[in-house]
Amino acid sequence: MSLEALSRLVEEGEAEEAGAAAKTLLSDGQDPLGMIECMTRTMARVGDQFARLEIFLPEIMLAGEALSAVVAEMAPYLEKAGGQRIRGKIVLGVVKGDLHEIGKNIVKLILETNGFQVEDLGYNVDALAFVKAAEAMGADIIGASSLMTTTMPRQKEIIDILKEMGIRDRYKVIIGGAPTSRLWADKIGADLYCPDARSTPDLIAELLK
Repeated sequence: MSLEALSRLVEEGEAEEAGAAAKTLLSDGQDPLGMIECMTRTMARVGDQFARLEIFLPEIMLAGEALSAVVAEMAPYLEKAGGQRIRGKIVLGVVKGDLHEIGKNIVKLILETNGFQVEDLGYNVDALAFVKAAEAMGADIIGASSLMTTTMPRQKEIIDILKEMGIRDRYKVIIGGAPTSRLWADKIGADLYCPDARSTPDLIAELLK
């Protein structure tokens, strides 16, 4: 079994086989951080294929499920390898009306590997649900992803609700997703725009200083 074979299984959406392959690789001594690098590249390829209309929503969702199976196997190894203090608590999700969570899943994986505690709300998440989850978790950050221009206003709704409840200053609100930008973040009053998964942990750490 190799990382290349694992990558193919994830791309093909073979969740059960991908989980078993990840378990074998890890038990054979594969570095979990190397696996994360591999999975990040794999999901970037899947995202590119989707953008070029070479694959469609069912395929990308199956790939996401396969990635989740791999992550589940990696979790105890990452905890063992890391053991670092929690750098921050983050509620993370894809906004209401948007079903694209591949990017969010990669961000979650990278954040957890870098010492952040993440509450994953999934996709198609109502704005108020972000706020309620942040309150319940005692989060430092609310992270909202949007992959479609039609759902971008849902990111602003989260900030509006925080203001209406008088708790805007309790949370840093970060946004990301293909159609979003630093300009959009400034326009809606978000605290941070994250352009890609790789840079997100460092950007958040800087924000929390």
